[in-house]
Amino acid sequence: MVAEATPGLTARELAVRIADILTDTPASNTLLLEITEFSSVADFFLLCSGENERQLRAISEEINEELAKEGIRPLRMEGTPQSGWIVLDYGEVVAHIFSSELRDFYRLEQLWAEAPRVLSIQ
Repeated sequence: MVAEATPGLTARELAVRIADILTDTPASNTLLLEITEFSSVADFFLLCSGENERQLRAISEEINEELAKEGIRPLRMEGTPQSGWIVLDYGEVVAHIFSSELRDFYRLEQLWAEAPRVLSIQ
């Protein structure tokens, strides 16, 4: 268990909440992995893709805006839509928003292949 950024929500609840938010965005190929047994970095990794800078921006902004309404803010944000990879760190949950090209290049799904898949939304 890592530091909690979201009092009142469990890590699983936050991860599923972010996945739910993604259903109203242009995000594709959403995958939620439970990495508790494999990493001290976080309990869950959420991965999703966008096809261009505009989509990456829309996805990250929607997550930030919706969670902010609930008083939840990331501990840290890294990357930009122009870089093709945005990371939103909520402590126990880390959301990775990739361009399709960078997601194929870094292949985090393969790196964490042994981690249980909590959900997958195509």
